[in-house]
Amino acid sequence: MARINFTAARVGGHVCPAGKSQAFIWDSKASGLGLRATANGAKSYIFQGKLHGSTVRTTIGDPRDWSIDQAQDEARRLQRLIDEGVDPRAEKAKQRVAHEAELADSRRRSATVAEMWADYLEYLRTKISPKTKKPRSAQYIADHAKLATPGGTAAKRGSKTTTRGPLSPLMTLPLSELSADRLCAWLEAETPARPTSAAYAFRMLKAFVRWCEGQDQYKGIIPADCCTSPKVTGALRASSTKAGDCLQREQLAAWFAAVRSLHNPVQSAYLQGLLITGARREELAALRWDDVDFTWRSLHIADKIETEAGRMIPLTPYLASLLAALPRRNDWVFSSPGAASGRIAEPRYAHNQAIAMAGLPHVSLHGLRRSFGTLAEWCEVPVGVVAQIQGHRPSALAEKHYRRRPLDMLRLWHDKIEAWMLEQAGICLESRPPSVQLVKQPA
Repeated sequence: MARINFTAARVGGHVCPAGKSQAFIWDSKASGLGLRATANGAKSYIFQGKLHGSTVRTTIGDPRDWSIDQAQDEARRLQRLIDEGVDPRAEKAKQRVAHEAELADSRRRSATVAEMWADYLEYLRTKISPKTKKPRSAQYIADHAKLATPGGTAAKRGSKTTTRGPLSPLMTLPLSELSADRLCAWLEAETPARPTSAAYAFRMLKAFVRWCEGQDQYKGIIPADCCTSPKVTGALRASSTKAGDCLQREQLAAWFAAVRSLHNPVQSAYLQGLLITGARREELAALRWDDVDFTWRSLHIADKIETEAGRMIPLTPYLASLLAALPRRNDWVFSSPGAASGRIAEPRYAHNQAIAMAGLPHVSLHGLRRSFGTLAEWCEVPVGVVAQIQGHRPSALAEKHYRRRPLDMLRLWHDKIEAWMLEQAGICLESRPPSVQLVKQPA
């Protein structure tokens, strides 16, 4: 192939002849340096040489970006690589891989907790729990999102704004800064105001850190002792149930009288249902009319633990009369025309109002669930029966593997619990609405 001395005029005037896809001219000063012009008018400096008898060709760059001298120097460098037995294309690929690895390392080290928390939530939504071998509940995932919320948005009720989640101050940090000192300072700031929420948030954060360590692209970024350092564990307070967050037997009369006097029948029935069933607040709030069987006296609860099948519990006579009297506005049993979801959203206000009206010490909504388990002991109900109605995990080997109580057995005990509560409250259930057909169980 003929070689010419590259000049600005010759480089600028080189074009691809008509009828050809590309055309080359070769420099006489730098071995292997050529200029390629294509049919669409593009030009580029190239290098071509021989390595172990095979032709090696690689692109140097556009003449608009490379001067002739620069292109000649690059061609000489590439020729030296070939003389050493190195393929310039492999060298270029090696540099590209190293550059991409550097960029990836930079990205992973600059990744924030918020970015990875979003990925973690997606993992929780889409993957099966390795512990339970079942999908995680929507409430569990919502709790994670709430822990990291920055707050400041309009509350569902009133003119107040939402408060930030306990994990919010950590969300803007890079993963590499999630150190033991940082977590210790975070706990010391969060714990005095809300110790239980801070402890719960720490447990969720600890699981998040373990998950990050299991991801190849983020392994080794978070300091290994960020959650296990004595500094951090020493800043944690022992979580305990608030003293008195449970109704006593002698308080049932005042509590039922106040709750039954609420103007909103949906809220009244819902609060009484929490105490009578011992269900979690969201489990009962999510009850649909399709989940209620008045004929065979049963409720299908969307269980927090049994997320797929849920659990079936008895529908006791008094609770059945309350549900039958509720308006059927939509699919939800405890409907609310003012709520965006169509169902009851925040019953705490009504309950606090009833507690104040009755002159009782404060009892939380979860305290009503706790009250069911505690008051059931007055009826000498087997612990396993109470646990199965409330949806607790079996706590003993026999309960876990050898007890499968049918609904009629649970109904026998559940009716006794409700009847005892009504007796203590001075409520007499003499008649039932005609729409409620209760089936008498055989002796």
